[in-house]
Amino acid sequence: MSEKIFALDIGTRSVVGIILEQYEENYHVVDLIVEEHTERAMVDGQIHNVVYVAEVIAHIKNKLEEKHGPLTKVAVAAAGRSLKTEQAKAKITITNRPALTQADIDRLELAAVQQAQANLLDHQEQLEGHHYYCVAYSVLYNRLDGQEIGNLIDQQGNEASIEVIATFLPRVVVESLIAALKRAGLEMDGLTLEPIAAINALIPTSMRRLNVALVDIGAGTSDIAITDQSTVTAYGMVPTAGDEITEALSDHYLLDFPVAETLKRELSVQKEVTISDILGFDEQVPVLDVIQNIEPAIDHLASTIANEILKLNGQKSPKAVILIGGGSLTPQITSKLSHALALPDNRVAVRDIDAIKNLTRAEHVQATPELVTPIGIAISAKNMPIKYMAVQVNNQIVRMFELKEMTVTDALLSANINASKLYGKPGLAMSVSLNGQTIHIPGELGSPTMIKINGEIASMKTAITNEDVIELIEGTNGMEASATASDLIDNATSQIITLNGQPYSITAKLKINGSSASFSQQLHEGDEILVETTSTLQQLMTKLGKNSLLDDRSIPTYYLNEQKVNVPQFAATITVNGMACSLDTILQNGDAIEFSTGIDRTLENFITVHSIQMADRCDVTFQGESIQLSRPAFKTLVNHREADLMTSLNMNDKIQLLPLEATPWTFQDVFKFTNWQLPEGFKGTFELVRNHVKAQFDQPIHNGDELSLRLLPSSTQV
Repeated sequence: MSEKIFALDIGTRSVVGIILEQYEENYHVVDLIVEEHTERAMVDGQIHNVVYVAEVIAHIKNKLEEKHGPLTKVAVAAAGRSLKTEQAKAKITITNRPALTQADIDRLELAAVQQAQANLLDHQEQLEGHHYYCVAYSVLYNRLDGQEIGNLIDQQGNEASIEVIATFLPRVVVESLIAALKRAGLEMDGLTLEPIAAINALIPTSMRRLNVALVDIGAGTSDIAITDQSTVTAYGMVPTAGDEITEALSDHYLLDFPVAETLKRELSVQKEVTISDILGFDEQVPVLDVIQNIEPAIDHLASTIANEILKLNGQKSPKAVILIGGGSLTPQITSKLSHALALPDNRVAVRDIDAIKNLTRAEHVQATPELVTPIGIAISAKNMPIKYMAVQVNNQIVRMFELKEMTVTDALLSANINASKLYGKPGLAMSVSLNGQTIHIPGELGSPTMIKINGEIASMKTAITNEDVIELIEGTNGMEASATASDLIDNATSQIITLNGQPYSITAKLKINGSSASFSQQLHEGDEILVETTSTLQQLMTKLGKNSLLDDRSIPTYYLNEQKVNVPQFAATITVNGMACSLDTILQNGDAIEFSTGIDRTLENFITVHSIQMADRCDVTFQGESIQLSRPAFKTLVNHREADLMTSLNMNDKIQLLPLEATPWTFQDVFKFTNWQLPEGFKGTFELVRNHVKAQFDQPIHNGDELSLRLLPSSTQV
């Protein structure tokens, strides 16, 4: 028995209507209609003209009904530039209770999603009226007693926990979808996100152990999903897609937007295109020339998508990237994206609907990459639907997406109920001045608000159903504000800083209304509090009386043979936690400061730093012993006065190295550098030998020569 599924992909450039039939685990695309917008009613995936979009949807619906009968419910997907992702965890104690059932797991998943929703509201609490719907979630991990496990059903232990990643959309995105469907005579049967729909269609669970990025490049937005470790780890989107390429063509060739859109599509199938600009001029242009002219826009699209992939994937490239959507046909996008992610070219590929497993299609349905998402929407509507419900909270109609069992907590979050309304009025607040900044200290919250559902007393965890009426009756007021100085400045009263291994305790000084005070002193309305703390390196050194250590931090300058040179090795260095710093560096409790002086500012060290060879040397061997002959190569002057190597240098000193006349080394010079002597009592004669050849005393020698003195016995010696 087959089941018919109607789905819509409402995109920036067009609306796709699809009829899908399911036969057990197989799907067949029965029919498909694509209708492009004649005006820009959608921007970056957001409906800007509900009436117009509703007319397009109704037109597609009517066409499909002519062949397939009445259509009243439809599955859709949403996209929005404000897409938010939150990760959260929920846990329960399961000691001495029956094995976990599917219902237990469903409630635990819901608790985790509710926690993610609460986290998101906490992050957005400063934006009054700003609200998000939870539209989808994926389970990241199931854990039993802290150990990851594949499935919790029928498991027993002490504690079970589930961690989820939940995706949220702004209210306006979802409400505009609902409004457009309602005007077209349709009821939302299921909602998903475009990246989730594409993931479900193209990447089965068995493939999600691989770190893969799926990118759906539409007209206004590029939706991204990341898989790894057998789950979907992140969702994201960028408001950059095919329209950017169309706009680049429009700007370069002076084309109306629809004309530029048509031209863009021809680039992937033609070798030469005819361009008719708004001035009425026609020209034949090779496709390669067109692509070259819009290459900056293609580069920008690729780099924007690559940066978002890296952000979602922990700043590392995935193993592969799968591209779908009409924008995936952008010329050179695969090669540019592979380059931006440092991947081989064959690791970035465009896939179409033929890559979807267990899917067949009617003959008139083409296998194109832009149809992957519409088919994924239909499949997700059947397998993972997110239902819609409405309740009334204090006379306010609230719409929610029903993730399993919904509670009063979900309704209050969806209604943007301020936390203060869940208690009586807070006590009187108090304002004080802390170092010139006004601090408002709230009073205590009142008693809990009474909650009623359909007139019956309930709690925050009470389950709700469609059309329930929830009433909040505020509780009693709270106590007025009370605080001490230490309550306002946390741990800033004392810091431990180490300088060259020596710990120093830095205690803040407190004054209230000009008088010294204790940090435990109770504050009153209008108090002026002054806290003096050591916050910068300069202030600490001043407070410790060690400013003299900072005097030698500048790098001195000298002139060597009239050439200006700097010697950083002469300057003192100072680091905080091993990192270079400035005197304005803000210090934190526990910081470790290391100070080291530079080397002595002597002429000898100056010469060493600059690796200057001050001696004329000759290395030889004499009588089998290595000997180095050495004599000064330069005359040294500092400020035109003769100086030795131990002379101290001052800033801007003028150093001169004057070369001395170098004469050849001779054999007789060796005897100045050796202690070798003739054997005692020797009365014979000798001869000099250089490199195994007889030599003379005044014969020049060179580096590496082998020298010796050969003893000759006397002719009269017995």
